[in-house]
Amino acid sequence: MQEETKDRIPLWLYPSTIECMDALLEKDNCKSRSEFIEKAVRFYSGYISAEDGMKFLPTAITSAMTGIVNTLENRMARLIFKLAVEMSMMMNILASTAEVDENTLRRLRGKCVNDVKKSVGSVTFEDVAKFQKGE
Repeated sequence: MQEETKDRIPLWLYPSTIECMDALLEKDNCKSRSEFIEKAVRFYSGYISAEDGMKFLPTAITSAMTGIVNTLENRMARLIFKLAVEMSMMMNILASTAEVDENTLRRLRGKCVNDVKKSVGSVTFEDVAKFQKGE
């Protein structure tokens, strides 16, 4: 593969732009203004063409998003655990007083699975009370 050579072009910049560039050279690990400008042009070209959008998404944004998602995941896991504990307590209290045979439990589980699927997880107490009363 043939190695590409650089061409020299005239470039006019405002002094404030040059100051900004000089201040950021070291932060961007650039050894020269030319390298900084080349990186900037490549970044902006990629941004404009949007062919590889993820490549140009700033690391800070992806890190922040990852942190937010991880925090939400941990919070949801804790809430689901607490809900499972409460459900277990409720089931134990009900089971200690209710006399329900295994066949009825199996049919009830099937009905409950279907109810939850139909309602996308939103089963109301009113609906269950109507069913239990035969309405």
